[in-house]
Amino acid sequence: MGEQQHVKFPQEVIDEYAALGVDLPALFSAGHLGTRMGVQIVEASAERVVGTMPVEGNTQPYGLLHGGASAVLAETLGSVGSMLHGGSSKIAVGVDLNCTHHRGVRSGLVTGVATPVHRGRTTATYEIVISDEEGRRVCSARLTCLLRDVNPGDAAHVTAAS
Repeated sequence: MGEQQHVKFPQEVIDEYAALGVDLPALFSAGHLGTRMGVQIVEASAERVVGTMPVEGNTQPYGLLHGGASAVLAETLGSVGSMLHGGSSKIAVGVDLNCTHHRGVRSGLVTGVATPVHRGRTTATYEIVISDEEGRRVCSARLTCLLRDVNPGDAAHVTAAS
């Protein structure tokens, strides 16, 4: 996801993951896809996740922000919130993503804000609002993630991410 040095995590979350030897910014990212798309996480907690993405490089043939790019930003932010809600003993796996695209954007930066709709023991649902630089809503999305227990085989993926 590019440089993550400016991400604001709650101190108790930083401490929890540091005790496990996990690099939080590397773990909570969209991986190679997010890096290619320029996704940046600005703020992250189970209550609110904020991220940005440039329009340039993420457009469809008409020069507008690609709906799939909005979906990547939305799923990234909702997944980060779900992972933070689940804690270090759970893995968040997206099971449903819905996006409604309201307006086209041709340039600049879009900002997504994910807030919880439901945070349970086995699922977490987040609403993600993506806006342009003038604060106009570009996309409304909803992501539901399954929260499953970490399995021994998952450790290799977490270590590789951090």
